[in-house]
Amino acid sequence: MKPLAPLALFTRERRARLAGYARDSAFRTLSRDWLRASVQRQYVYNFDWLGRPIIQYPQDMVAMQELVWRVRPDLIVETGIAHGGSLVLSASLLALLDLSDAAEAGTPLDPRAPRRTVLGVDIDIRAHNRAAIEAHPMAHRIAMIEGSSTAPEVLAQVRARARGVQRVMVCLDSLHTHAHVLAELNAYAPLVTPGSYCVVFDTFVEDLPPGSFPDRPWDVGNNPKTAVRQWLAGHAEFAVDSDIEQRLQLTAAPHGFLRRRE
Repeated sequence: MKPLAPLALFTRERRARLAGYARDSAFRTLSRDWLRASVQRQYVYNFDWLGRPIIQYPQDMVAMQELVWRVRPDLIVETGIAHGGSLVLSASLLALLDLSDAAEAGTPLDPRAPRRTVLGVDIDIRAHNRAAIEAHPMAHRIAMIEGSSTAPEVLAQVRARARGVQRVMVCLDSLHTHAHVLAELNAYAPLVTPGSYCVVFDTFVEDLPPGSFPDRPWDVGNNPKTAVRQWLAGHAEFAVDSDIEQRLQLTAAPHGFLRRRE
């Protein structure tokens, strides 16, 4: 039998290792306990991406890089902007895709006319955050809409930008109540193109001790994961990509990586 090529061997070893994680209850418990401890210590607020604060776990940033490279979206729609770090992350990943395409085609890249862009929606884009995002080197790839992500006039603008785009990815990370996330799923998931993803953040609220967010309206029983469960029951065109969280172990989006079937 011909020996496997190095990359194929590496991939097979990885699959075996990840399969072992599924049977390793001690490791899963350790990961869960660390995640809970990190929430108590506001660990997720410690990071920047290209100079802008990004309220994400590093593991989830890596997961987004893998998804963007695999899907190669032309548009990423994000609800929830905060300091803009996630928009800058998406914009920088899309810039690398454009650079990759240009290198493969042997054509020059025009930085003033990016092919791939990111659209952010937030009910309150604070003036200092908007100014910082608009001054960022990635700003030419970023558009922003201020308003409720579920308001008809906002949705009309988002749908207009997505119309005719070949590959669309969506990230939901705004108000984390069941009702709001369910409404966002109904509004934004249809924009996701086959083979791409709708990533629903902060589904981990359901897995944390009750009262972990005393100053927020979401809690166990009322959060993004409960919304995802209800929504998926009526949408067979999407499925949870459990392989992602199996690899990450530490993620704010367990059961939140939703892939649209091709």
